Amino acid sequence: MARLDLSPDTPDFAEPWQAEVFAMVVALHERGLFSWSQWSHALSTQVKASGGENYYAACLAALENLLVSLNVTATTDVDALTKAWQRAAHATPHGQTILLENDPARST
Repeated sequence: MARLDLSPDTPDFAEPWQAEVFAMVVALHERGLFSWSQWSHALSTQVKASGGENYYAACLAALENLLVSLNVTATTDVDALTKAWQRAAHATPHGQTILLENDPARST
């Protein structure tokens, strides 16, 4: 069995976006949008589909899929927002915070 590094200096998340995904899942569950069993089913389905390569990418995909399946949003809306963030990232100078407002295709 691999040794787990449980030192207090070990960050829980490697990247800020991972913590944000986790926080969104917890917040939406606490608001009653879905049960933990719904979440665990969505997550396990996505982890299996991805082969377990990237756990937090699977979490994000599971959350997106769950929100679509609950009719909270549509796949087209998720895809459009993803593309907007990608454009904003490309338009943001290195070292600066990526903001959706930086999307050059965003209407004013």
